[in-house]
Amino acid sequence: MPQVVLTEECMRLISQFESLTGAGSRDCVVDNRNERIIFVINPGDMGLAIGRGGSSIKKASDVMGKRIEVVEYSPDPGQFIRNCFLPAHVTDIDFATDAEDQPIARVEVRDEDRGLAIGKAGKNIFKAKVLAQRQHDIADVQLVQNEVA
Repeated sequence: MPQVVLTEECMRLISQFESLTGAGSRDCVVDNRNERIIFVINPGDMGLAIGRGGSSIKKASDVMGKRIEVVEYSPDPGQFIRNCFLPAHVTDIDFATDAEDQPIARVEVRDEDRGLAIGKAGKNIFKAKVLAQRQHDIADVQLVQNEVA
């Protein structure tokens, strides 16, 4: 299990997010490159985090001054990576090791969801890589092309 180290800023943001939404959060990544804050929330708290019609997440976003994204934690690395890519539909995940014997996840998505999985300027694949590293010690997340017979 990797050791997630939270900065003072992240602890403050988590506390603020929890008081605004009522959803428990276990990790926070401030992504200045994409002007967003990503929270890893406790299993089952997605409804609280988003709120009716998106009201909770919008309120938190307004107060914090950045776009907020939430990913539901799962102790299962495969399910966690699937959660990172939502709403893109992950069809398969293969775990392997790279040349340096580091764990990697090769993720396959439906062809029509490929752009969604990558995101504008690669922001969604970036989110999956950072969170998989922090939460499950996975060195890299790679999108692989579906094999067409």
